[in-house]
Amino acid sequence: MQDHNTPIARRRRLLSALGLAPLGLASASLPLRALAQAKRLRIGVTLHPYYSYVANIVGNLAEVVPVIPAGFNPHAYEPRTEDIKRIGSLDVIVLNGVGHDDFAGRMIKASEKPDLKVIEANAQVPLLAAVGTGRGTSGKVVNPHTFLSVTASISQVNTIARELGKLDSANASAYTANARAYAQKLRKLRADALGQLVKTPGADFRIATIHGAYDYLLREFGLEVAAVVEPAHGIEPSPAQLKGTIDQIRSLDVKVIFSEMDFPSAYVDTIRRETGVRLYALTHISHGPYTAEKFEQEIAKNLATVVRAIQEAA
Repeated sequence: MQDHNTPIARRRRLLSALGLAPLGLASASLPLRALAQAKRLRIGVTLHPYYSYVANIVGNLAEVVPVIPAGFNPHAYEPRTEDIKRIGSLDVIVLNGVGHDDFAGRMIKASEKPDLKVIEANAQVPLLAAVGTGRGTSGKVVNPHTFLSVTASISQVNTIARELGKLDSANASAYTANARAYAQKLRKLRADALGQLVKTPGADFRIATIHGAYDYLLREFGLEVAAVVEPAHGIEPSPAQLKGTIDQIRSLDVKVIFSEMDFPSAYVDTIRRETGVRLYALTHISHGPYTAEKFEQEIAKNLATVVRAIQEAA
């Protein structure tokens, strides 16, 4: 008869128990990890810059979900059934909220989550007024293109990180640290651009833009927009409006026009031919795939374009 109480038997039972314990813990931890993954925030965004902001803030701690597919023009977008359905899967949505993604409000109301948590990215951003053709005329509205400024973008990144931290306290410190690191990268882009102008004479010239998106960007360089060609984004001026703009550009002695890279128009060539101004194209950061790097890559191009315009005008 085998003795189960011998030292050897006791040792075998102890080793067996110790050997099984890690397996038991490992198997028990698998559903916990899966649960943690399932509980990652799903954060909706409406525009390309906001995808980059949020992706840099959350890293792999949350999922960033564009609510409209790449390739759609946000200025002319009409909500589709499949996109509205996507809203129902979100935990929170980050909005420009000052006129560039008004379609999102209609989508949220029509979705399975009409009470979806909304983060207003521009809550702390000083907003500029926007006007159409003939700067200073009636019809002022808020300029929603805050994401075309490094300074305004950093403010939005900080707001988004803070609000996400309130929803996901376990990762709040990581969001804050990531936001600071991202803001530092953006500040360096701006500092490098301004540093190239240290030996350039002051920008003493007048500029015009094809549409009123670039005020936030140009003010980073101390430039004021004297005239805007389009009455509204994507709406071509009438012949009378175009003639009025050409006359205004001549009378104001405008030297530079900033156009939009992704929307070439025949009337731009007419303006250049009639006035002899220099033309430079800026990106609206609203085309192509959604990526974490898109904003910093394209804002760097815009900064470089403005630097070149100032240097050549000087």
